[in-house]
Amino acid sequence: MLELQTLEDLALLTETVELECKRAQGRDGKGELPRDFWPTYSAFANTHGGIILLGMREKAGQFSVAGIASPDTVRQDLFSTLNNPLKVSVNLLADADVQALLLDGKTVLQVRVPAASRKQKPVYLNGNPLGNTYRRLNEGDVRVSDEVVRRMLAEQLEDSRDSQILPGFGLADLDLQSLHAYRQMFAAHKPDHPWITPDDQSFLRLLGGWREDRKTGEQGVTLAGLLMFGQWPAIAEAAPLYFLDYQEQKDQPDTDARWLDRVVPDGTWSGNLFDFFRKVSRKLVADLKVPFVLKGNFRQDDTSLHQALREALVNTLVHADYSDRASVRIIKRPSGFEFRNPGLLRVPAEVALHGGESDCRNRTLQQMFLMINLGERAGSGLPKIREAWLATGGRLMLNDNFEPYDQTLLCMDWAVEQLQSAQVVAPKTSVETSVETSVETAERILALLRVQPKLSAKVLAQQLGLSLRAVELQLAKLKSLGRLQRVGPNKGGYWQVLG
Repeated sequence: MLELQTLEDLALLTETVELECKRAQGRDGKGELPRDFWPTYSAFANTHGGIILLGMREKAGQFSVAGIASPDTVRQDLFSTLNNPLKVSVNLLADADVQALLLDGKTVLQVRVPAASRKQKPVYLNGNPLGNTYRRLNEGDVRVSDEVVRRMLAEQLEDSRDSQILPGFGLADLDLQSLHAYRQMFAAHKPDHPWITPDDQSFLRLLGGWREDRKTGEQGVTLAGLLMFGQWPAIAEAAPLYFLDYQEQKDQPDTDARWLDRVVPDGTWSGNLFDFFRKVSRKLVADLKVPFVLKGNFRQDDTSLHQALREALVNTLVHADYSDRASVRIIKRPSGFEFRNPGLLRVPAEVALHGGESDCRNRTLQQMFLMINLGERAGSGLPKIREAWLATGGRLMLNDNFEPYDQTLLCMDWAVEQLQSAQVVAPKTSVETSVETSVETAERILALLRVQPKLSAKVLAQQLGLSLRAVELQLAKLKSLGRLQRVGPNKGGYWQVLG
């Protein structure tokens, strides 16, 4: 999003998913915090953050400065309401987040709303999250359904979503062939481990797949145990929205054949996560070229690229919210791979990609994969995936979105001519003055928009390692040169590359 700094920046101003402008004039024209400020505050906080400009007017898509005559009064009202829990559930703003800007001799208040953390969401109004929680979708503030609010509350309260005991479920609901295959892999990886000898139920207990509640005495299979080793009918009963989908597709859609190969729970196999991993991991790497490298006297067939794809698959399975409506979906195409899991990122995408912070949604499942040498726990999984993939010259993108359902998408595309210089999350340039007018930067922006025309300026900046201001200036320049145009309204439109 564009940060308003000079009067010339008004020419670049449009309301977006991360920017909202309000006149905030009040009845007397001296300035007043508008009522619709608060749904926007909630919406920004519950999505990816944003900026609200108070004291701006809009007519026919053009913005001008209305100004606020009494900015101190508006600021005082803002913080007074923020600190009233009956009005707003949490105050996310510090003094530095509210800045007075002088434009055309008039004062505009710039309010920067950060994204709330998992533990702070939902950010809601009027003392009740149901019916008073908003998200920012398609450049508008949308009231969140009660179903989504309850899922946000569960995310806030439950660090791990897979450790609960499932009443009425037991060993008969598990696929013992899956469990025994896992135990064989475990023994091969840890031949001297003391967990090798116990019986199946004891092994499950040690692994976290069977648990006893010390307070109530209740015991049984956990959600993690059923998802990892269960039989499809039992899994579907415990988690009705659970679905796994692997597809091999052509790059160009074919009405006669939507996919070349597909793996879904269809009654011919267990349908659990462990067997899905075993089936799909082989298919993901089946066509990879393996360089001739010797380790000792043996050829080394397992490259960092093989490991990255397996890690991406495990990452998708352990971070999925199996109570959400989107399915786990893995797509393999000649141009690359897509890994989708239901549920939003628990840490910002840029943090996840650079590592150092781990907040796994299903920590028992994560530990089960770790015990057979799959996955990472120290927040280093995605950085390793990114490093291995970008080493091939390809591009990688990680983001989450709220439509049609909450989901996280990791895209890994092989290098092609138009994308060779558009690697995602590239290192930031040490001198930024040149990138604002750089021909190379313009071509990188166009390359990304050809592939994903709905990308916001913020996402473009993250992918290119540039400031938001630099990207906004480039977009304006490309429009003036006739190489780029905005199709449709500012709210809900998309970019069209013209040349």
